[in-house]
Amino acid sequence: MTDTARHETLTIVTHPLVQHKLSHMRDKSTSTAGFRRLLREISQLLAYEVTRNLPLATMPIETPMAEMDAPVLAGKKLALISILRAGNGLLDGVLELVPSARVGFVGLYRDEETLQPVQYYFKVPDGLGDRTVIVVDPMLATGNSSAKAIDLLKEAGARDVRFLCLLAAPEGVERMHEAHPDVPVITAALDERLNEKGYIVPGLGDAGDRMYGTK
Repeated sequence: MTDTARHETLTIVTHPLVQHKLSHMRDKSTSTAGFRRLLREISQLLAYEVTRNLPLATMPIETPMAEMDAPVLAGKKLALISILRAGNGLLDGVLELVPSARVGFVGLYRDEETLQPVQYYFKVPDGLGDRTVIVVDPMLATGNSSAKAIDLLKEAGARDVRFLCLLAAPEGVERMHEAHPDVPVITAALDERLNEKGYIVPGLGDAGDRMYGTK
């Protein structure tokens, strides 16, 4: 099994640890505490892929043995953007890996009748045009909310945008590619389809409800 599978702008992280943890997250018997723990762990594994090609520079350091020019991240700090509320579960794990990142939030909820996103909050770091922007949301279902969030970020100046999710549906991937063909999507799995209510099948249910123990 390879670590990743790629198709156009979609990257599926097939690493055994990612798939193992995802299977336990799908299981409806997994507790709220267990779901949160697994989400934090899997988000760190996925973060390795979404940050794989960040630019590097060198800086002079002195090891206990010698001086050297050592590789360090170049440019402005990353911007991590959470699509509220479920995005915060992925955000926490990625932020542990990149604690210096700047953080922003986009508040969108899905109208249950139209399945279209409705904005209620937007607060992001400055200088998005000079930062790599990683948008996090566990589920890429219809793709409408994700595409809308990236619309807003591009309007705010973002140019290098990446989208990180736990699960994706074919409909969501198509919608994102149609709206933002320049934005790579990194996920742990591409599931079968959406049901009539716009939920991913087989999926794992509502990520926000399972994370926070709400219905």
